Amino acid sequence: MRGVAGTFCILFLMGAFSLLLMEGAAEYQDTRSLHVVLDEEIPVKKAALPQTSLITDQDGAVVSEIFSGENRINLTFDEIPATVLEALVAVEDQAFFDHQGFDIQGMTRALLVNLESRSVEQGGSTVTQQLARNVYLTHEQTYERKLTELLYAYQLERHLSKEEILELYVNVLYFHNGVYGIEAASRFYFNKPAEKLSLAEAAFLVAIPNRPEYYNPLLHKENTEKRKEWVLKKMKDEELITYEQFDQAKEEAIVLNVSSRIDDHPDYVTYVHHEFKELVGISHGFKHSLRQAVSDEKREEIHKRWNEKTDELLAGGITIHTALDPAKQVHVVNKVNAILGPGELQGSAVMIDNLTGEIVALSGGKSYRKFDFNRAYQAYNQPGSAMKPLLSFVPYLEYTGLGPSSIVDAGPYEKNGYSPNNFGGAVYGKVPLEKALASSYNTAAVRMLDQTGIEQAFSYIEQFDFSRLSAKDRVLSSALGTMEVSLLELTGAYTPFANDGHYVQPRAIRNVTDQNGHVLYEWEQKSEQVWSEETNDKMRRMLQAVIQEGTGTAAQLPGNGYAGGKTGTTSSFHDLWFVGLNDRYTTGVWLGKDAPGPIIEASNGSYHTRLWKSIMDK
Repeated sequence: MRGVAGTFCILFLMGAFSLLLMEGAAEYQDTRSLHVVLDEEIPVKKAALPQTSLITDQDGAVVSEIFSGENRINLTFDEIPATVLEALVAVEDQAFFDHQGFDIQGMTRALLVNLESRSVEQGGSTVTQQLARNVYLTHEQTYERKLTELLYAYQLERHLSKEEILELYVNVLYFHNGVYGIEAASRFYFNKPAEKLSLAEAAFLVAIPNRPEYYNPLLHKENTEKRKEWVLKKMKDEELITYEQFDQAKEEAIVLNVSSRIDDHPDYVTYVHHEFKELVGISHGFKHSLRQAVSDEKREEIHKRWNEKTDELLAGGITIHTALDPAKQVHVVNKVNAILGPGELQGSAVMIDNLTGEIVALSGGKSYRKFDFNRAYQAYNQPGSAMKPLLSFVPYLEYTGLGPSSIVDAGPYEKNGYSPNNFGGAVYGKVPLEKALASSYNTAAVRMLDQTGIEQAFSYIEQFDFSRLSAKDRVLSSALGTMEVSLLELTGAYTPFANDGHYVQPRAIRNVTDQNGHVLYEWEQKSEQVWSEETNDKMRRMLQAVIQEGTGTAAQLPGNGYAGGKTGTTSSFHDLWFVGLNDRYTTGVWLGKDAPGPIIEASNGSYHTRLWKSIMDK
């Protein structure tokens, strides 16, 4: 009886509200318009509904759906199937195209039905009222909220067309299981777009929003089926479908084909989220503002606005187009998992396409789960001898003009109390540059850095994106890789060896588009010559020697194609690196432990070079 009494009270409020509008319109004709007051107190704009964004691979296939709390794919009015619109109007608001937001006759009819049954059999809310409640208000059961709902409904009818209201309504409806809007519902329950729904399937889906939990097809399909028949009967009674269509749809068997959320390749997708935020930060000036900020409070404010902008975009139905190669991604991840095995040993790998400068595959670690710590770009470790080609050999060749066969002194070296040792304490004399790199002589690398000059040598690697380089790294020991870099940074720094000395910062994201395919964001890629073509040719020969006869022999690839690279091992064997290239791809691998510790077995077994070979063998 409380429900019936409530319906009566609402009827009274609606009548009073109608009188208020009529009286108010007359009273304010010569003074202040009632509509002006309503616009000030209850401003209504077409709502921007959160919807699903997508990440695609290099061929445009979806690899990840991004739900910002609501799985929704908005449709325009013209894209909504007519059967869906007709079914909703038939069962929810038959007078929709005639009323101004509320329907007193409908409320009266509902009251009479409810009085007769002594329960709440019918509601009297129009489509516009339901939209107001779902978008602008709460579902609180109070008369104050109901009156506010009427005001909002009236305002919606004033400011939006009937088509706009229906479009919003269809997209805001909740279909249970985290699904909002008819398009997402069709794809979730039937694994096809709404435009391909049969009449029976459309009526089946329209049945759910009335009581989503009770009509949840995954748990109570029999309830949904019964209401589907009721929906079809209402459409028949309103002459929206024929008796023949009704009979056919009633007998049609509803077969659910529930689709699971697409969320593949967690290693790569996690990095794409990171890169997208960076792209937004640069495009909107947040990164620049952070560099200019003079207080923690200001930096916190910038970070907050940056995060809000990123979240807003991800809730806007955008598509992030990437360079992901799914086959190579699976291949890389499988090879990393296979060589690491059980235990504490961890690792990561990055593969970059030399032709485009794009990241095509990336492993964040063993048995990686989405948004876990990603060792490919978040782990910073000392690269050891893998830094020698970039900081010692390239600058020295550019400075002296010497070549691979030129002689360099690999004998004992000491300066200002710093005296590096070679592996195992070995002592060498004068050797060819090619031999010094292939066998990774520390004394030769430090001596070359000293002869070139620290400032001159660092001017080369400053052109790369080593984010943690600082003034304290400008010391001779840096020739042995004592600074901290990520695997992605180091692998990217090797790509000029495949491109005649030109560098393009590796990216995963090609561009970001809106629902209409318009490009919103894309990286401004610049190719920079970081060293000469002549030096590059010399370095390619010496990097090839590393694999053919030096520390990287376990990385030798079959066939006659080019392959070159450099190993890196830090003191106490905490980190193992190998970064190398063939003519198409530059790939880097890192092995170590999250809590630094020796990995002697992996070093003795050449896990790093073997892993690189297993990745590049195809």
